[in-house]
Amino acid sequence: MKTTFRMMGLADYITICNGLLGVMAIVFILLAVDDMSEPYYQGGLLTDYIWWAMLCILLSAFGDIIDGPIARRWSKQQILGGSLDIMSDCVSFCVAPAIMIFAMFGRMGEATPLWTFMLAVSCFWIIACGMLRLSRFQHEKGGDVNYFNGLSTPASAMLLLSAAGLIWLQPSSGIGPEISSWECNICWGSGKDKPYFDFILLPLMFFCGAMMISDRKMSKLKSRMLLRLSMIQFISILFGIIHALTLTHSKDAAEDLSGTSFTIFLFTVSFVMTFLYIVGGPKFVDIENTLQMED
Repeated sequence: MKTTFRMMGLADYITICNGLLGVMAIVFILLAVDDMSEPYYQGGLLTDYIWWAMLCILLSAFGDIIDGPIARRWSKQQILGGSLDIMSDCVSFCVAPAIMIFAMFGRMGEATPLWTFMLAVSCFWIIACGMLRLSRFQHEKGGDVNYFNGLSTPASAMLLLSAAGLIWLQPSSGIGPEISSWECNICWGSGKDKPYFDFILLPLMFFCGAMMISDRKMSKLKSRMLLRLSMIQFISILFGIIHALTLTHSKDAAEDLSGTSFTIFLFTVSFVMTFLYIVGGPKFVDIENTLQMED
């Protein structure tokens, strides 16, 4: 045991904490399942365990950002860092988001078997592609370039968290039957206040998985301008989760449409900015090259 600790640097302890945050997110998801025994629009929506799980994943993403610079500057030992980072990222940004989405939208008896099966396949796809993405990153070790080959697992997790939060809040926002008059009982079942947009998750999850294993260049967002934009996205989803937690403890949460609308706005900002980052891809790499040359 002493030998193992001697091989570790400061950044390795942060990486372990990142992985444990992912595990804690899974624990919160398991606790949330019990709250979801009530119908989606009565009790399940207002459980705060889901938001705590999202917060754990988000904090793990923050730790993943800072452990690299800390390792390069202060950690004398960098023997275990690469392997630890892969295991931590797999738990926090692949397994935890996939299980969270399945718990949130599997409907626990309200959904049809077809929907449950398709959602499970999508979750398996995210985990498998994330594992492949992380293995490839370890093999390539592209530290000398300012881009990733394929979408990073934290970026994929941020997009899925933003989308899940938006769809999860939809029934309490007052937006529903008036904008979606059709039913698809074969896939998603029926319900007065069901989330009408959960089907969007299926193509979105397959999109994220495909981007993770693609050869598309994705910027590392190291220039000042792009770094500031990424901070806006991070702060938006952070405050969105915190605000959602305050709604779960509000007695008038179901009627507090203005508060819910603000939370939805924050999640929308996070989703749009993350989606634009993915779609922009190589263009942001070119922008970052130009900005670095000017600096």
